[in-house]
Amino acid sequence: MEHSKSSSLPAGDSAWSKAAEREPVIRRLAGLERVREEDLRSAMRDLQLGRSQICLLLARYRSNPVASALMPERPGVKPGRSNLPEPVDRLIEEIIDRFYRSRQKPSVAALCGAVMHECKAHGLRSPSRKAISARLARRKLRTLIAAREGRKAADDAFRPVATTYEADYALQVVQIDHTPVDQIVVDDRNRQPLCRPWLTIAIDVASRAVTGFYLTLEHPSAVSVAMALRHAVLPKAAWLSERGISAPWPASGIPDRLHMDNAREFHSRALARGCVEYGIEQQFRPPATPHYGGHIERLIGTMMGEVHLLPGTTFSNVAERGTYDAAANSAMTLTELETWIAIQIVGVYHAGLHRGLGRPPNLAWEHTVAARPRPLRHPPDEHRFLLDFLPFEHRMVRRDGIWLFNIRYWDPVLATWIGERMRMPVKYDPRNLSRIFLQAPDGQHWPIPYADLGRPPITLWEHRQAMMRLREEGRAAVNEHLIFEAVEAQRALVAGAAHRTIKARRAARRSAYALDATTLQFDPQPIDHGSQHEADDLEERDRYLPYPLEEWS
Repeated sequence: MEHSKSSSLPAGDSAWSKAAEREPVIRRLAGLERVREEDLRSAMRDLQLGRSQICLLLARYRSNPVASALMPERPGVKPGRSNLPEPVDRLIEEIIDRFYRSRQKPSVAALCGAVMHECKAHGLRSPSRKAISARLARRKLRTLIAAREGRKAADDAFRPVATTYEADYALQVVQIDHTPVDQIVVDDRNRQPLCRPWLTIAIDVASRAVTGFYLTLEHPSAVSVAMALRHAVLPKAAWLSERGISAPWPASGIPDRLHMDNAREFHSRALARGCVEYGIEQQFRPPATPHYGGHIERLIGTMMGEVHLLPGTTFSNVAERGTYDAAANSAMTLTELETWIAIQIVGVYHAGLHRGLGRPPNLAWEHTVAARPRPLRHPPDEHRFLLDFLPFEHRMVRRDGIWLFNIRYWDPVLATWIGERMRMPVKYDPRNLSRIFLQAPDGQHWPIPYADLGRPPITLWEHRQAMMRLREEGRAAVNEHLIFEAVEAQRALVAGAAHRTIKARRAARRSAYALDATTLQFDPQPIDHGSQHEADDLEERDRYLPYPLEEWS
């Protein structure tokens, strides 16, 4: 049985003042070879204490000649002593060892119940809950956790926490992580509530500057990481201008090291391949050690604290939300929330004083960039950077083209590799399967569309739902025609139900946002909506939407 030590001396200025008053008097007595009666009486008068108290203080001072040894003792029972009968005391300790220190992790209330039951069975008077809790508090907490939850849990709970995880210069270490946003967004067509989006965000450890982020309705994936990295690495002037934001966002460049947790999307082949391509070292924090990602965790906490001021916030928990109806009060679309987050970063966070640095992150960025031993690195081809981080499969070019997800893709350029016995990387964007990207042996990426150009763009999520439906219907042979037929049937059902249920709206807009975001993403010549061909361009854009616009009116 192990107990933790506790002092019998009270804390506080008054106790210390009393000890300081006693110290010169008791020190004088302790320095005498023989303490005479008149010496004792003098000390009793000076300190207003009885003979026995003076003798006790003298004995304590001689064994430990410091002022703190003369501090008044706490009144009442001394720690380690008990007023309970010995059989009751022994019974409590036995039940703590046998019952409470178990993997079932019984509560203190259950422990008190067990003690009272055993006392009644032995004809003993039951102790109070306070007495039982006091004996439990004397046990070493680490030993209790090890017995109840295992040694690893005890080691994790008591492992020293590194107070800092620092970097010496800009982009030496960038931390990246995901979080669900404490905000319900609305559909951008009829302003009906959808769901909480996911935010992937990256921070430069040296300057605490946010390097980039990505907001989506999709659950975190390799594409979320790729999009956030693309935003973090590329210059943001054009991106800010598109959103009407005039504040600068200078943070950009390829990081030397990417620091992540152990989520599956951070261990994807796509991310590993992209990091090797651009010389980025991947570093994973040890499992169950969130303090190693302290900078990104604090940033997420700061951002969510600001989000709680928006209409439609879900707050951090049910207790904090109370009776507030987040869905009924939601007002911001995904695009509007994205712009709001960008303004919050560049206009508030980057310009405000960072307590850990003692200066704003935008000023810290300038200093840490100047401290770099080498200039900032940027991708030689911005268009290709995202492609290098997309998920991929290896495929051989056949006479009828490339098959991926039971869909045939064809372009005349494929004739170059027909008959070659090599499997080449075929990259795809799960948000839009209407086009894949073949990486040739020379490293160039070739966009390859559907073989049947009349097929509508679909998402990988829709494809999987269609495959699941076909299997449930017992279709043994699944072909391309059946897949697109199932997707069209699902879209018709969802479009019809979109005005009635949140779940249907969410499914519809999930596909719509994904496809709309990728329509022109890989086109180096963006559409000029101000040209004389604006009507034709808009008609071309609408062809890529998963539902006719009139269905959302």
